[in-house]
Amino acid sequence: MKIAVDDELKQICKNIVSEKLSLFQWREIESDDMFQTDKYCGGFDTTENAFCFSYFHSENQEFWFQITIDEVQKILSGEMIEIDARPSNS
Repeated sequence: MKIAVDDELKQICKNIVSEKLSLFQWREIESDDMFQTDKYCGGFDTTENAFCFSYFHSENQEFWFQITIDEVQKILSGEMIEIDARPSNS
């Protein structure tokens, strides 16, 4: 499933950038629920070296996706407008 980048996700990306942390620093503070909004819950995962999120679709379906630090920048620049996600039960 493709998830369109929305304002909630852009705000999460802004929050990630505002932390001004390196990849090494993100690894040290690994958290699976650092960022929570109405539709998203997630944080940095050391094993994946990416931010891993649950996305809650309006039909009560949960999807999972991850984005790297580089992809966070691409979302904010408008270069990346969709995220690949998979159902949480797959």
